Amino acid sequence: MLDPPSSTPVGYDSLTAPAHADAGRARRLWELLPSGLAGVFRPKVADVTGEVVREIQQSLPEYTGRLEGEFGSTVALGVQQAIHHFLDRLGNPAQGHEDRSRVFYQLGRHEMQQGRSLDMLQRAYRVGARIAWRRTSSVGIRAGIPVSTLCLLAEAIFAYIDELSALSIAGYTAAQAEATGTLQRRRRRLLDLILANPPSAPHVLAECAESARWPLPDRVVAVALEPVEDDAVVPALGDGVLVNFEDAAPCLVAPHRSPVLAQGVPGWHAAVGPATQIRHASDSLRCARRALDLARHGVLPSAPVLHCDQHLFELCLFDDPLLLGELVSATLAPLAPLAAKQQRKLSETLLVWLEARGNVREVAQRLSLHPQTVRSRLQQLEDLFGPRLQDPLHRFDLMLALRARRSTD
Repeated sequence: MLDPPSSTPVGYDSLTAPAHADAGRARRLWELLPSGLAGVFRPKVADVTGEVVREIQQSLPEYTGRLEGEFGSTVALGVQQAIHHFLDRLGNPAQGHEDRSRVFYQLGRHEMQQGRSLDMLQRAYRVGARIAWRRTSSVGIRAGIPVSTLCLLAEAIFAYIDELSALSIAGYTAAQAEATGTLQRRRRRLLDLILANPPSAPHVLAECAESARWPLPDRVVAVALEPVEDDAVVPALGDGVLVNFEDAAPCLVAPHRSPVLAQGVPGWHAAVGPATQIRHASDSLRCARRALDLARHGVLPSAPVLHCDQHLFELCLFDDPLLLGELVSATLAPLAPLAAKQQRKLSETLLVWLEARGNVREVAQRLSLHPQTVRSRLQQLEDLFGPRLQDPLHRFDLMLALRARRSTD
């Protein structure tokens, strides 16, 4: 249900103005834009609303079936109100619309009440911004609006989407506040803000960290977690660590060099992302989650604690499975006609030969083969690959492809 609360929700007053960090910048943008633009775009509101809702359904399969009934009506109403609100501001940048802002606050509350993260909602906002700009630029060009004005308008659209996102974050965290203990929910809110993408404003983080009694460190690491068994116990990790064991993908954020990073989390597999400035914490978590995924598939070792900075090659190499598959298929195509056993022998010999920089004796020693056997295999490889074996760029591709195949065999 999306019924508005009987009284003003926690945190709503502070954002309806909006008190977004970039509100001043957004207002200056609107003041630079001609007020007459609103009349150019207002007749297209209904068309844009429908297109945005359809694009959300197509781009975000997770919303399929949910954009029906009350929730779907609320989303459509929110899209329409957002567009009207934006156009109203073109005519009067100082004009407030608390009633129209409230729906985005309520959408954030609804996501939390349904036990979901804000990822889908924020992605939906980005889809809406993309469609709005596409239609706005098309209409604006036909109306003869100068390119410089359209550029300002684009910046204003995306600044406005940031405002809506901030309202939903506030609604989401306010709903958390009603369901959890005070300090615990403040720390969870801080964790969500730290991992938000795009990054939260520094002064918002500082205020939230102070209320959560968590000093902001210069550098942090994000840690992705996966239970060893289904009934893994939630451990106590101390006040220095921000934790989220409630979502389907548990995680934590800790200061760089925190003792928990070395000790691990009892009952859980942990992947420690690269140490980074706090505004890049979401990137650290993305890397850590990728490391857990690679460990599940046998590319990385299944250890209690994986440190991403010790597996940078594999993380880079396997970042895009589709492109990696294309690289392996195209680069190792000369081996494809051979039997599987012969492919393995020649692939192993070629990789070690590349790593040994062509030293036949070292290859023979590492593979426990007679040097003449190595030379025989190298002759077969020269027949298959030809002069490409002498091309430094192709040799580099070969090493990547062979190491990828070895990791997945």
